[in-house]
Order: sequence, then structure tokens, then C-alpha cells
Amino acid sequence: MKKWFLLTAAFMIYASCFSQKKPLDHTVYDAWQSIGERKISNNGQWFVYSINPQEGDNELVIQSSNAAYRQVIPRGYDAVITDDSRFVVFKIKPAYQQLREAKIKKKKPAEFPQDSLAIVELGKTGIWKKAMLKSFQVPEKGNNWVAFMVKSPEGIRTKNHTVDSARHQMVTDSLLHIIDSLRQQLTSVEKKPGKKGRDGFDADEGNGNEKDAEESGELVVRNMVNGKEVIFNHVLEYRFSKNGAKLVMETAADPKDSLSRRMVLRYDPTLNWTDTLSRGGNDFRDFALTDDGSRIAYVAERDAAPKALQKFYRIWYFEPGMDSAVLLADKNSVGMEVGMTVSEFGQLHFSKNGRRLFFGVAPVLPPKDTSLVDIDLVKLDIWHYKDDYLQTVQLKRLQQDLKKNYLAVYDLVSNRIHQLGSEELPQVIETGEGNGLTFIGVTDFGKRIESQWTGTTKKDIYAIDVNSGIKKLVVKNLDGLVYPSSTGKFILWYDRKLKNYFTWDGNAIKNISAKIKVPLYDEENDVPDDPYPYGVMGWLQDDSAVFVYDRYNIWQIDPTGKENPFLLTDGRKSKLVYRYLKLDPDEHFIPSGANLLLKTFNEINKNAGLAQWLSAAPHGNVKTIFTEAVAIGSVQRAKNFPALLITKESYTRSPDLYTNILPGTNLAAADPGSISLQCTQQLTRLNPQQQDYNWGTAELFTWKAYNGKNSTGIVYKPEDFNPRKKYPMICYFYEKLSDGLHQYIPPAPTPSRLNISFFVSRGYVVFAPDIHYGTGHPGRDAYNYIVSGARALVKKGFVDSTRIGIQGQSWGGYQVAFLVTATNLFKAAWAGAPVANMTSAYGGIRWGSGLNRQFQYERTQSRIGATLWEKPQLYLENSPLFHLQKVKTPLVIMSNDNDGAVPWYQGIELFTAMRRLGKKVWLLDYNGEDHNLVERKNRKDIQIREQQFFDWLLKDAKPAKWISQGVPAVKKGKDWGLELEE
Repeated sequence: MKKWFLLTAAFMIYASCFSQKKPLDHTVYDAWQSIGERKISNNGQWFVYSINPQEGDNELVIQSSNAAYRQVIPRGYDAVITDDSRFVVFKIKPAYQQLREAKIKKKKPAEFPQDSLAIVELGKTGIWKKAMLKSFQVPEKGNNWVAFMVKSPEGIRTKNHTVDSARHQMVTDSLLHIIDSLRQQLTSVEKKPGKKGRDGFDADEGNGNEKDAEESGELVVRNMVNGKEVIFNHVLEYRFSKNGAKLVMETAADPKDSLSRRMVLRYDPTLNWTDTLSRGGNDFRDFALTDDGSRIAYVAERDAAPKALQKFYRIWYFEPGMDSAVLLADKNSVGMEVGMTVSEFGQLHFSKNGRRLFFGVAPVLPPKDTSLVDIDLVKLDIWHYKDDYLQTVQLKRLQQDLKKNYLAVYDLVSNRIHQLGSEELPQVIETGEGNGLTFIGVTDFGKRIESQWTGTTKKDIYAIDVNSGIKKLVVKNLDGLVYPSSTGKFILWYDRKLKNYFTWDGNAIKNISAKIKVPLYDEENDVPDDPYPYGVMGWLQDDSAVFVYDRYNIWQIDPTGKENPFLLTDGRKSKLVYRYLKLDPDEHFIPSGANLLLKTFNEINKNAGLAQWLSAAPHGNVKTIFTEAVAIGSVQRAKNFPALLITKESYTRSPDLYTNILPGTNLAAADPGSISLQCTQQLTRLNPQQQDYNWGTAELFTWKAYNGKNSTGIVYKPEDFNPRKKYPMICYFYEKLSDGLHQYIPPAPTPSRLNISFFVSRGYVVFAPDIHYGTGHPGRDAYNYIVSGARALVKKGFVDSTRIGIQGQSWGGYQVAFLVTATNLFKAAWAGAPVANMTSAYGGIRWGSGLNRQFQYERTQSRIGATLWEKPQLYLENSPLFHLQKVKTPLVIMSNDNDGAVPWYQGIELFTAMRRLGKKVWLLDYNGEDHNLVERKNRKDIQIREQQFFDWLLKDAKPAKWISQGVPAVKKGKDWGLELEE
């Protein structure tokens, strides 16, 4: 008896402690923090990351990995650590309140407060700043330079900090402008057509315009070591070479100088020397440089009159030894196909070795007919059954299609042009970073109509000889995925029908995965379509092997098919998933003999961790580094040292940064082999205020569904949970969610999903069941798992069976609408963007993409697996609209008038039918909003309404006026109906 008394007293004290914690409310959102950007220096000694509130001013943190140095900069963001790990360059944004005030006052963008540039030398406390920033660049491999553009003070020329050859060269150029101008005045007014200036363009090319003056700025090139700067005025565009040795820029004509012209300059920051590549022209764009900056190319239009109806672009090219850039290619060049021209929208770039220049070509478009008057034009869309795509898709992609271009290559060794892509072969995949001998062509030309009901298209795959442009058909009508090898020796693809990987080596096609007896495709595929593969991890050096995934493991496969596949990991028995962490963005293949860092995930307990595949061991083996009851987010590794920066989180622990570098470690003297990959040092401790609130717990729950199959879900309970109490419960679902057991769910105004942490804190149990689907009966499948799971929880004794609600969005919203027609278990229901009528939704449009919805019902998420005319009974069975007479559960619908995924009229059909049947129903239409709410003010609003609705029905709270009375249109914008009834 005494023992029982002591235990009871202890429990009461424990419960009393928890009862003192506050429930979350709607005021907590803005200050809740998260990790934003994060960077690690190449030498592993420095971390840079931002801590962001949901609303307000963030902080940028710069700290040493050994915890000896830490500096916090308010509002810093977009940070870059220099290649030599010496400086961090970043922006500082204006205060949140300043930007808010500018929006309230409806100021023009040019009148808004501007960013500043900041530079910190790592390990030192000083901060160098520059106001009125427009943009900045740091060379990827260069060490000392930063180039940044600032807004030029009106009518003021900024004085140079140094007397430099750049300004000298610009003065020289100005003198040449004057000479050209005087020469023009002395010659005849009627200049002979075709007369060119000294660098190949019309000598009387016009001046710049006011728009250029507005867009241009002052470009400053700063040496971060000694602080010296060189300044260029009226710069429109600029770009560093990868190694920082050269900087190319476009300058606008000075609107106050009638003799000045647009120019392209090349600047060498080391020699402090500027060279003029081109002078005069209308538009320069798409600057491309080789890694060392020795070769430069750009696209330019230099000849047309300002209001010309037809303009043609050309490629200009510069290399060492040239006086200025020369014309390299245009529509008249040998090798250009008739009717094609250089596209201004192509992605101009060099191959890795600099011997090839890739550019885009497009058909010559006819000039616009100016004889047509706009008020007389018929506004008409013509839908034709032979069109590749529906008019809705065409109109959605109109601007993209107007910029469509096809890959061509200029061989700088042989001086030949080959057009590699075309309308019939629109996609060309480069290999070997542009150095490969064989590229891959992919086309669905002539096969696109069926995408209306399949969602995908079959592809023909071609091998393209880059040196000759000759194309060879390799695979026809592939339903699958294509992967280039790192060098281009092989073309690899996965065939979804045959469920295997195949290679082509230039001669023959080989099935290279047939000897693997476990599925390499999605084992849990539950849509009426062929499954996709788990994917390709990467290629071994020199294409000697390729690595692919199954559900759990990594396989090494010989692309020639001669050697048997080799299993690198062994996770199937323990249901442990291994996935490679590609931590070097420049990695194009996996070096031979490399130790591979792997991320692990346990399907049973949902724990995550890191492991390492050790190549030096006989046949390799896997060493576990750590595994914890956490979810692992971003993982970064220093380029030159095994220092890691990762995020770990759980439902009770906010995502925080961790590292494997312990305090006091001297990385400069440390042996890389002695550095553990166990990430134990915690760098951040976000959201300490969480301890003041009644939070919650997350645990797995298993039960047997009505179809006899075992299933899993997550049960979220309040932190002060008492198993003897009866709690109201909300079911939230979307396909399968149990893998997210350890994910942190911050209290936030969400776009659409249930704010789980908020409701749990306020005394609700939340249940998130996994749903497994078959074909043809998605509504029944949802019932089998959701209702069976809810009732299984009721049997545990802590859920009040008379106070259960459901909430879902999109596909989840559809299931909410269906379930209230199939059961009276739920006392309150909330459906966001639901489909009510599959017969009308089947032929509808997803306005966000323009796509027809047929493929969704036949092949993907809706899982009917047949057309409306093949199995109309399934469409009727699964449509809530035809069963609404059974509904007894009050239902709130969110259906927005700018929804790009589910047609708005689906919510209207559901609402008007229930209203006619006398059911309790409300519809929320956030004007102009999409499928998921975008604007934060709307997100906050819906969280309040959702709480009021569930509290009313599940906690007997007083209803808000919008619930009991509604809000008439005449009160819109004046009365939101959020006040509770007296």
C-alpha cells in the first residue's frame, strides 16, 4: 500500500511538472527557427550557416570547426567560402521591417531597400561592407578576387581606388569612338551598305538606351587580400572564368555620352589589364569561358535597327593571339542547316578540354506582320486531334517553346559545325563533360499524343558521333530511363517492361542485370503501371563498372556483361537501406579504390545513420559509423579533409548541425586517417523555447487492416499523455508516412497539411496510418487501413471513439470526402482540394501544367487502372459525389480558385451537393491561391480556422462565427468571422 502511494505521488508530481508547460498557440510560429544554408570550407576548418526564423530577420553564423571562433552577422545570407578557405563572401539583406514598410507603401522595386555585400576573413572579427549591392561573383577555383555590381549613384562617377590600365584602356576606347564619329561625319551621309568597322560590324552602330542605364551598375573587382579595387561603369553582365584568371563583361553605352557604345571587355585581375573584345552592338549574352579563361565566346546581335522585326544572332569568339573577338558562326556558316540560325536562348558552353563549343540553333522565324491591327485580331485557340500536346499544354509552355533550340557543336580544332539536335531529336545528352566521342539522343517525336492518358511517352535512343554528326538508332520505343556513362563508352538504360538494365557499347546490346535475382525495381509499387527502378548510383572510373540500387543494397555491374554482378552491401535480411552520399558536386565518376560514404535507413525502426564501404578490404566490406533514432538531412564533406557537417533531427529534437570535428582539434596537424566520421559535436541548439511548451512523442503503431494485411502508422501523443484519459484524435494521412517517424514537425502555418505538433500540444492524439493500395478501389483501400487503424487505437483505451476527426489534402482530401460517405466513425472532417466526382475530374485539366487528368486515373495515383468507358462502375464507386446522401459528418472543404492541380469546380460540386442534401458543409476559397496555400497570411488564417473547427466538434468549444453564421460577401475584407460566439 505504501509503495502504491509513493508511486502515485511520484506520478502526480511528474504530471504536475508537465501540466505547467504551455500549449502551443498561433503566436509561436514566427520565431520558430530552422537551419537554412550551410557550407563547409575545403580544408574542413570553417562552417558557415544561417539560422532562420519563420518570419523576421535571420542570422548568419561563421565558426571554426574546433569551436574556438564564432561570429554572428544579422541578416547575412547567400554565403560563399573561397576556394582557399580564407574568406567568406555574403550578402546582408535589409531588415525585415524595412522591406515590409516598403511593401505597405507600394514602392517600386528600385525604391526598395537594397542588399549589402560583406566579406569576412576567416578567423578575424572585422567585416568589410559595401551598400547598394546588385550582385556578386567569386571564382570557383580562384582565391583572392571578388567581383560585385552596385547601383551607381545618379549622375556621379565613382573614383577609382587605383590608377589602373583598365581605365586607361577605356579612355583609349573612348578616343577611338570619337575618331569613328568624326570619320562618319566627314564621309557621305549615305554610307554604302555592308561597310564594316574595324572589328567587323556596321560602323554607324547606335548608342545605348535608357533601359540599359537602369539595368547597368558599377562593377567593382576587389582583391580581398590587399583591398585594392578596379571599377568599371555601366556594366550589364559579367562572368569569371572558373579559375578566376579572367573576367568578361558587357558594358552599356553611357546615356550621357552620344559617342559611347556597348562593349565587351576582358579583364585580367592579376595583370590589371583590360582588353576590348567587341565594340558596338545591340545585345550581348550567354558568356562562356574555358576553365582557365583563355577562350571566350558569346552570342550577339549587332546589326539590326532598334525596331527591326527580324533579328539574327551570331557567335563571337576570342582566344589568345587575337586582337579582338571574331565572328565564329551564324546562319550562313558552313555546317548550319538551311533555315536554322544561332539561338539567343541556347546554353553556350565549352567542353572540359576547351576544344568544342556548344551552342543552340533554332528555326528562322518569319517577321511579325505589322499590317494586322490588334483590335481586329480574332482571339482563338484551335484544338486538333493530331496535335502532339493539348492546347492547354501548348499555351502553358508557349514562352518555353518560343525559346526552344537544339544542340550544335563547333569543333575548334577542325573548324566544323555539326547540328546534333533537331525538332525530330530534341534532347541530346553530353558525355565526358563534353569531351565524349559519342553523345546520346533521346526523342519521342511522333509518339506524344498518348502522353494524355499514359503520363509518359516511349522514346527512341540514338548514338550520336560528335565528330561527324552521324546518328545511329540504338533502342526503339523504350519505356524506361537512359543513363550516359561517364566517358561515353556505353549507353545504359533501364527497360520498365523487361525490368532490367541494358548497355550498348557501339556494337551490341547486352542485358547486364539478368543474373541479379532480386528486384531492381520498386517492390512496393502500388499503381497500375510498370514500376520504376531504384536507380543508378554512378559509374566507376573509366566506365569499368556501374553501380545500381535494389531496395536495400548496392550492386556493382560489369557494363560488358562478362563478369558476374557483385553485391557491395548486405542489408536485405535486416531491412537496412544503403545509399551513396555524393558529396563532391564536381564528381563525374567514382574513383577506383575509393572508400564510399553511405547513408543508412532501417525500414523496421526508421533509424538512420552513416556507414562506409571500405574498398581496401578483400572484396570490400561495410563498416557502420553510427545509427541513431533520428532522421539525417543534409550531409556535407570538406573537399580536402574528412570533416563532415550534417543535420540530425527527431520528432522531439529540432534539426541541428553536428560535426565529427571535436573541440580543440588542430586540423592542420591532424592525420586524416585518425579523424572519426562519428558526428558527435553539436554546433547548434535551435528552439530552446520548445521546452516551455507541452510538446509530444511519436511512436510506431502496428495493426491488422480489414483486408487481413499488417500495416504501420505513427501515433503522436501529447508530452503530458495519461494512458487513463480519453483523448480526442485526428487522423491525418497521405499514402505512406511512417518512414517519417523521426522527422521534426515544427509548429508552423502549413500550406495545407495538418499542423500535427500544434494539435498534439493542445491535447489531441494524431494518427498517421500508412495506406496500401490495389487497383480499382482506392476509396475502399483507404477505408480498410484508416478506419481499421483508428478503431484499433480506440481499443487501446486512450482514444475517445466519439471524438475522432480526419484531415487530408489533395489525394488525402479526396479520401476524407470518400470516407465520410462510407462511415460515421468521424465526428469532424476537413478536406483540402478534394476530387468529388471522378467522372468529371477524369477529363479535366491540371491547370498548373495544362495536362489532361486521364493518365492520373488510368496509370498513377488515382489507381482506377481503366478508362471511364471501360469501367464506369469504378469511377462511380470511388466518387464521393454519388454517395453523399449517406454523410452525417460535418465537412469543411478548402478549394481555391487558382488551383493548378485539382479543378476548383470539384470542391464546388461537393459543396453544392451536400448543401442541397441538407448536410453541414463549408467551403473556403482563398482567392488567387494555388493547390497548396502560398501566402503566409493565408496559411496563418487556415490554421486558426482548423483549430476552431476541430475544437468545436471534438472538444465542445464554442464555434466561431464563420462556422455558425458564415461571412456574407458584403462583409468580405471587413469581418473574417473568427470571433467565437457569445
